[in-house]
Amino acid sequence: MQNTLTTRGLANLENDSYIEIVYVKDSSKVKTETLHNWNKIGVTNIQKDKLNGIERKFIEAGVNYQVNILNGEPGPTIVEHANDHNFDVVIIGSRGLNAFQEMVLGSVSHKVAKRANCPVLIIK
Repeated sequence: MQNTLTTRGLANLENDSYIEIVYVKDSSKVKTETLHNWNKIGVTNIQKDKLNGIERKFIEAGVNYQVNILNGEPGPTIVEHANDHNFDVVIIGSRGLNAFQEMVLGSVSHKVAKRANCPVLIIK
């Protein structure tokens, strides 16, 4: 089953429901990304451009959504945002760090699942 169909099914459970797409600009990587793309027009829109494909899928599926771009460390920022806004569920992807990275750093999805006050669905 495709993620879009799963999301559409969840979003359509209630007539007034919507999906909030959250993208966190990792403050430790913003400088590197800006320097790497210094000569590209619209460097400030890099994050927004990454979301275009996702937005297209939501539009095609007829799902109400909004995009929210936040700044900070991804795990704690997502947790704080989710807990402050009383969401029904957080759906988060798992990038699959290697075992050493995950042991040392912990994964964002693991941090969110541990600390969010609502159910968390991790999609691999």
